[in-house]
Amino acid sequence: MSNPQTPRSSARDFKQVLVVDDEPRMIDFIRMNLELEGFQVISANNGLDALEMIRTKLPDLVVLDVMMPQLDGFETLRMLREFSSIPVIMLTAKGEEDDRVRGLELGADDYVTKPFSPRELSSRVRAVLRRAEMPSTPSQAVLKVDDYLSVDFNQREVIVGGERVKLRPTEYRLLYHLIENAGWTVTHEQLLAKVWGYEYRDEAHYVRLYVNYLREKIEPDPSQPRYILTERGVGYRFVDFRNQNTGVS
Repeated sequence: MSNPQTPRSSARDFKQVLVVDDEPRMIDFIRMNLELEGFQVISANNGLDALEMIRTKLPDLVVLDVMMPQLDGFETLRMLREFSSIPVIMLTAKGEEDDRVRGLELGADDYVTKPFSPRELSSRVRAVLRRAEMPSTPSQAVLKVDDYLSVDFNQREVIVGGERVKLRPTEYRLLYHLIENAGWTVTHEQLLAKVWGYEYRDEAHYVRLYVNYLREKIEPDPSQPRYILTERGVGYRFVDFRNQNTGVS
């Protein structure tokens, strides 16, 4: 038996998930199914307790319900993102698209709508954990696109007009894959597979949403993008800055 003081293995069997919900039956349902999949599960029934557990227990991922009294899931997530980039999956009501978009805008990594199957949730948990562990750091730590934009891959930041802009993990992964393929069109399906995972092959709206987030952060005029170009009906292309920097038109 492993010593509790020993650092957790990177294997899936030892990943710890914090489930936050004010309904005990929902917590028990999620706990039972995630534990059957080999995860360790801890729980909290309100946002304040969840924030404290994240600070002290250091879970690998949070499953966070939107509808909770006093401190709801959105406010909990907003406060969480002030001190942690831990992956978060939001639980939202079926058909509440505004809730899903708001959660992603606040920094959630994914969402699952109620009611959901145990297989769906465990699949999403594994996919989000896999994305969080992606070692996406090229050999060149700081990459200059032009005089206005450069990317610090070590800090996962972009430097826009001389100022550092912090990227959320999913924004960083998306930008990384676009830059890695600069000058080439990357399809929606390729981006979904690389950034989110094959489980998301039918979720093209994720790509559109996060491209918009990136443009708001890095483009001088997001309505007239200079860097991330749309190839309608196909995908997106990051401008071929390598040829531009060498004087090739």
